[in-house]
Amino acid sequence: MRCVIARFPFDLFKNEVEQAMKGVKPEPVTGESVIIGRRHYPVKQVGEVITRQDRRDFSAQEVTRALSGLGFTCRAAPAPAPAAEPAVPQAWPTTLV
Repeated sequence: MRCVIARFPFDLFKNEVEQAMKGVKPEPVTGESVIIGRRHYPVKQVGEVITRQDRRDFSAQEVTRALSGLGFTCRAAPAPAPAAEPAVPQAWPTTLV
């Protein structure tokens, strides 16, 4: 599949992406991710490996579009965890005798 990432054209094939990522340890996922084999990779890490460009040169959306076009399962950034409610101190009951 022909795609453009960071203004450069690439001919990507699913099996070539899988081969390129074989043996690459996934980094912790904090944003968009892609499933390759049984592993979850950040899309920026995959984009860096397959394009041999710096991660700052392309967006996660460009790589996500290319990988989903190849048939990979891409996931959006995880939703932030809700903030815990602060514990409200309870006042001692006052009883008038």
